[in-house]
Amino acid sequence: MKLLRWGPRGAEQPGMLDANGRLRSLVGVIDDVRGAVLLPEGLARLAKLDPTKLPLVEGTPRLGACVGGVGKFLCIGLNYADHAAESGMAVPSEPVIFDKATSAIVGPNDDIEMPRRGEKLDWEVELGVVIGKPAKYVERANARAHVAGYCVINDLSERRFQLEGTGQWIKGKSCDTFGPTGPWLVTADEVPDPQKLDIWLEVDGHRYQNGNTRTMIFDVDYLVAYVSQFMSLQPGDVISTGTPPGVGLGQKPEPIYLKVGQSMRLGIQGLGEQRQRVVPAP
Repeated sequence: MKLLRWGPRGAEQPGMLDANGRLRSLVGVIDDVRGAVLLPEGLARLAKLDPTKLPLVEGTPRLGACVGGVGKFLCIGLNYADHAAESGMAVPSEPVIFDKATSAIVGPNDDIEMPRRGEKLDWEVELGVVIGKPAKYVERANARAHVAGYCVINDLSERRFQLEGTGQWIKGKSCDTFGPTGPWLVTADEVPDPQKLDIWLEVDGHRYQNGNTRTMIFDVDYLVAYVSQFMSLQPGDVISTGTPPGVGLGQKPEPIYLKVGQSMRLGIQGLGEQRQRVVPAP
């Protein structure tokens, strides 16, 4: 299934994509794509529905983040060896975990705000893992049973906020609009191997990132199990699994950063695409 949320920001409604790519409403079936809906039994109930009998949503409404009520938005840093190299950092011996504020989450095609005093706005296309079944002290062999599905994430960063001064990553990763998520949540049954997905990003039509999730240092199963050793994971929690090389920070002979007016297009094989433009923060 491809689950999604549509409508004005803050008033999104649940939906589903049918086999022909048409948006169907789940209003009256579920309250939202969040929480208990993402449990295995919740997804099983939705899987029994006939999408052709659900109301068709007319037009092209705004898409919100594909998951609502995210409790934890966790990110894995430097999870592609070639990205670590372009960043001038050592390949980690175990996953680097950091938080991204949930207030950064927006829809897949919403505008990205250049923050006030922002100078080094950067892009990072990433595979997002959405937790379904609660996970605590999970073994790697059982980790996949705790995954509801996958989505596209643009883990935007302001590198000056992130790396200069006190160098706290959460500051550079958590500005409003820095977490476009979606367009839809593709349930795990439709992604038999999350480590075989092409992943890419373009700025103004130029492709900067062009990778595949098979080159992750730590795969999805390892990450879910690893994170669950330090904190419990709940339905709707999101793990953003790192980015392949090609970010602005790593461009040669010198970094290239986003400017107001530029546009991004990004996607992951089978999980859909995002499009964003950069606007000044209000």
